[in-house]
Amino acid sequence: MACLEVCKEGKFKVGREECTFDGTVDWHGRPAIKDKSGQWVAGIIILLNQGLATLAFFGVGVNLVLFLTRVLQQSNADAANNVSKWTGTVYIFSLVGAFLSDSYWGRYKTCAIFQVIFVIGLVILSLSSYLFLIRPKGCGNELTPCGSHSSMEVSLFYLSIYLVALGNGGYQPNIATFGADQFDEEDPREGQSKVAFFSYFYLALNLGSLFSNTILGYFEDEGVWALGFWASAGSAFAALVLFLGGTSRYRHFKPSGNPLSRFCQVIIAAMKKWKLEMPRDGEEELYNVHAKDCSMNGNRKILHTDGFKFLDRAAFISSRDIDDQKRDCRNPWRLCPITQVEEVKCILRLLPIWLCTIIYSVVFTQMASLFVEQGAAMKTTVSNFKIPPASMSSFDILSVAFFIFLYRRVLDPLVSRVKKTGSKGLTELQRMGVGLVIAIVAMISAGLVECYRLRYARKDCTHCEGSSSMSIFWQVPQYALIGASEVFMYVGQLEFFNAQTPDGLKSFGSALCMTSISLGNYVSSLLVTMVMKISTEDHMPGWIPGNLNKGHLDRFYFLLATLTTIDLVVYIACARWYKSIQLEGKCELNDQEENFRV
Repeated sequence: MACLEVCKEGKFKVGREECTFDGTVDWHGRPAIKDKSGQWVAGIIILLNQGLATLAFFGVGVNLVLFLTRVLQQSNADAANNVSKWTGTVYIFSLVGAFLSDSYWGRYKTCAIFQVIFVIGLVILSLSSYLFLIRPKGCGNELTPCGSHSSMEVSLFYLSIYLVALGNGGYQPNIATFGADQFDEEDPREGQSKVAFFSYFYLALNLGSLFSNTILGYFEDEGVWALGFWASAGSAFAALVLFLGGTSRYRHFKPSGNPLSRFCQVIIAAMKKWKLEMPRDGEEELYNVHAKDCSMNGNRKILHTDGFKFLDRAAFISSRDIDDQKRDCRNPWRLCPITQVEEVKCILRLLPIWLCTIIYSVVFTQMASLFVEQGAAMKTTVSNFKIPPASMSSFDILSVAFFIFLYRRVLDPLVSRVKKTGSKGLTELQRMGVGLVIAIVAMISAGLVECYRLRYARKDCTHCEGSSSMSIFWQVPQYALIGASEVFMYVGQLEFFNAQTPDGLKSFGSALCMTSISLGNYVSSLLVTMVMKISTEDHMPGWIPGNLNKGHLDRFYFLLATLTTIDLVVYIACARWYKSIQLEGKCELNDQEENFRV
């Protein structure tokens, strides 16, 4: 390996070529050269990969409940329950993928392995559907149910969809972080590109979802299941080939080892020294790694911060630790470097912010459930054409695309000029707060639409689809507002967790975003159950009965608006309390970030 030099300007060089400053390496483990690795060449490959993989995943997920009812002959309740379990499993596997990536495999290897599993699952699903499940041929549409299946055929189907869940779940939290790794945040120009990447990443995700929700969703709804599944498999295979094709261009962070053991070492080391007296200003007596080892496994050091003082005991050098150092046998369960202690502090500071995002995810999940039920009870026909209520989510995707462009090109430069502080627009925390505000407005809009829908609805209908004369297009504002809130909340959330997690836990930060959505689904289900239990007392129909015309879905929307308002107040308090991670540049070159303020 060529000798690594640091020039007077503080830039890394290998020979005469400038290297990245954030510690990334190339495929061979050598310092990554700026002009020959990463940046938008690698970034665009990853964006295309994400779009194709999302198309493949939602090509299965968007109509899975219909496949279970029409092809496997399950009841609506069983099918919905099985889809919920499958979706929850995807998010559980995201934690597995993040752990393997941060600890052992690295992001590239983790993404490649789980994408292979993803493709295998889709191929098995396509083959089993074509050969065994779609019988008689042409069954599975709204009019022609399929016949019975053997336990082996059903088992093969479940094996395939859970391989899809494993592949997508393990891949998803790592690909966003791996894409961000292609931009050196220590370089001002690449740092701006890194921020823009998250917006385009979320846009690619939504565009892939748009195609699967419309084109593939239409064919599957018509009963052409095998074609839809083969299209998903082909898209996933193309995504894998594209990803592997960019191998020589990617930048990599080395995995940092098992974070659980590092966390436990800090807790136990601090507990062992709980009786020791800590000097008030004793930062100089805290253990730090030697200057020539200024990073752990290529990761940047984290500067010491106040707060969670008890944990500082893990880095306090006692007389016993001095003796151990003289014998060159430091006990990691008794003495931990400052960076290791600060890793634990970073995660503890992130948790309150993360908890505040769960209520937003409750609002977000209504698009796939109550918004669709509300739309089905409205007028869904234009001339002789019937609009599927689920297809209204296309307005959410179009809104995401519009507001990403609006924010990047208009709002961000405008806010930068107004602030006049040299900063670039709103901070991540501020944008997440804006997302919560827009979500409140979206729920109020949905509640008002429901109030007016009830005025024009027939209360005595048996099958109440289309029972209101109010057009389904009155739902457009609530879908558009949810899309706008996603741009501020989810894109800001991706950026925030990527920026505020230590180098060795970046994939875990992305997994936090996915688990927020997962918990939002569970909290939404719990909330609906509680509301129905309370509102159906005294033989009342409840707020969300089977016949929405006899219920008060509007009250549930207003309840969500109230809960989100409370969550916003708590979030502002947490955001003001939050102190950002302070990273130290390679070999003592500081690049401390300012604290985020709302």
